[in-house]
Amino acid sequence: MHYRQVGEVPRHRHTQLRDETGALRYEELMGEEGFSSDSSLLYHRGVPSAIVASEVWELPDQSLVANHPLRPRHLRLHDLFSGDGADLDAVTGRRLVLGNADVRLSYAVAAATSPYYRNATGDECVFVEAGAGVVETVFGVLAYRAGDFVVVPRATTHRWVPDGSAGPSRLWAIEGNGHVAPPKRYLSRYGQLLEHAPYCERDLVGPTAVHLREGEDVEVLVKHRGSGGAVVGSRLVHATHPCDVVGWDGCLYPFTFNVEDFMPITGKVHQPPPVHQVFEGPGFVVCAFVPRKVDYHPLAVPVPYYHSNVDSDEVMLYVAGDYEARKGSGIAIGSVTLHPGGHAHGPQPAAIEASLGAEAFDETAVMVDTFRPLELGEGARAAEDPAYPWSWAGRRLR
Repeated sequence: MHYRQVGEVPRHRHTQLRDETGALRYEELMGEEGFSSDSSLLYHRGVPSAIVASEVWELPDQSLVANHPLRPRHLRLHDLFSGDGADLDAVTGRRLVLGNADVRLSYAVAAATSPYYRNATGDECVFVEAGAGVVETVFGVLAYRAGDFVVVPRATTHRWVPDGSAGPSRLWAIEGNGHVAPPKRYLSRYGQLLEHAPYCERDLVGPTAVHLREGEDVEVLVKHRGSGGAVVGSRLVHATHPCDVVGWDGCLYPFTFNVEDFMPITGKVHQPPPVHQVFEGPGFVVCAFVPRKVDYHPLAVPVPYYHSNVDSDEVMLYVAGDYEARKGSGIAIGSVTLHPGGHAHGPQPAAIEASLGAEAFDETAVMVDTFRPLELGEGARAAEDPAYPWSWAGRRLR
């Protein structure tokens, strides 16, 4: 990320910063990859290391089962929550849908304010399917709305505060086991987004003011790594409020990017999915399919060709519009499909002829491709459409 400064910082790093009474501010370096990548310096009123309690936080069901026998899957996420999320929050209310050793995909419908929380296993990239509100962080406040990707760096203390007037927040949480960033091919060697990238720095919205809070014995839920690679939770109580930062500067901070600001790349014939890429993380990529003009060759077939992406599992969240390639499959807004490596996937047969001559598609979807097989969480097992695997053939043998 590009450099930002918010609030009070000293003229030189690692030098004294005092308040008007002479009290010393406590400097914290938050950095990635062992002091060899992006970082920020935060200046606290209290000691950020001071905790007075640590207990186990029992996470919601994190169990995963293999996609075996191998099948494409259709998951109706809107069936996972029957109410309006009034008693649920964006952290403890998440239901695990899919996961592997690199990434976990969860869904939440939330109207309540979440506890303070930080994910110490990796960055989070949360797509806002619906709703609005703010995310209060140690770096400041981020407003969010439908269509936003909310990217929160690893170990950033924050909480979600939905705006009740906008209805419940429907959130698709992509939890990496590393860092989420723009694809390297979009960046110059100094980190600037290049001219061929489908978005630029102007589209990334970061905090603009500090979010000072006071308090003692403040509870923070921490998701972190346990034995054998398991994800576990702890409940830490901080002696002083973690959101006591008077200023910070650096290149590491949370931000939002709205899918409406993604500039689609199109061509004379159908372009492959990498042109839709937004972010990448270790072992996965995130893509956005947005309303766009389509192929202009006189004999072009606008919907995707059947493809076997042999090294990837493909996950698609259908967000808005009318997804042309999937007509007749039972897929609707709020659906997720899983197309695993080893299964050739593509449009429903009738959709191919129906798409010929189309000049534009009005559709929005968010895709996650992973390079290890995905397993099914309890959310996937609870929301599956059992008829989907046979939808291309129109029948099931056994």
